[in-house]
Amino acid sequence: MNDKRREKKRRLRALRKAIDMELREHRSTFIVFSILRIMVLVCMIRQVFLHNYESFFLSVLTLVLLYIPSWLQVKLRIEIPIGLEISILCFIFAAEILGEINAFYIAIPGWDTILHTLNGFLCAAVGFSMVLLLNDNENLTFDLSPFFLALLAFCFSMTIGVLWEFFEFSMDYFLKFDMQKDMILHTVSSVMLDPNGANHPVVIRDIADVMIVHSDGTRELLGLGGYLDVGLYDTMKDLFVNFIGAVVFSVIGFFYARGRGKKSVVSLFVPRRKSEDRDYLSITNKKIK
Repeated sequence: MNDKRREKKRRLRALRKAIDMELREHRSTFIVFSILRIMVLVCMIRQVFLHNYESFFLSVLTLVLLYIPSWLQVKLRIEIPIGLEISILCFIFAAEILGEINAFYIAIPGWDTILHTLNGFLCAAVGFSMVLLLNDNENLTFDLSPFFLALLAFCFSMTIGVLWEFFEFSMDYFLKFDMQKDMILHTVSSVMLDPNGANHPVVIRDIADVMIVHSDGTRELLGLGGYLDVGLYDTMKDLFVNFIGAVVFSVIGFFYARGRGKKSVVSLFVPRRKSEDRDYLSITNKKIK
């Protein structure tokens, strides 16, 4: 039992050392990581003073997520390019600290749209990279045309986008969150309003307000200036901009694959397998015995 514990501690020390080496490998990514980590720590302390413990735990989660790219590089023995790694780090910070805790989703129009577009682009890059990395595996070697490689990247990105919308809906439905942000509409069209019960949509225009009738008969005007749509438009907008980001990467990924990996902007977002001299986990395992 003691031998197993010692071995487990040795492996954890080696992993921590390897992650630290990975973080310091590229000066630019380390600077970005360090700045973001300091800002997250400041935000975390601030939430404690504000007694906002939900945001405190969200800050802790963000701090953990910032280490994920380095952990993946060490465990999977892959090299994430600087462009992709910095984009992922900034995306995590923008989504959690700025978007959720500092309410940028509400305060800044288009913040959610920008992040979902970037998410579509990055997820397409991940899907594209997965195929390339698997193709380097001798046991799983296969050959795809540039078109099907780009199509797979696109489909992977859209699948992730759909799964995220499923998650948002589940949080809103079961836990009564508001991850699917609502929108104010001034026109609605619905067959439910057809007085004849037929399948003919009735259009209501120039909606100025919505009245709620409570179970006790009291009435309340929401004062929103229109009809409150509960998440549908936000979901479709998110999927559409995810589609745009996925298409953009898939197109440039197609030309990258057709050029047999010639150096281009895509190379900044496509991981590759680590060389032996940069396999920090193997190196630290040999040093820590």
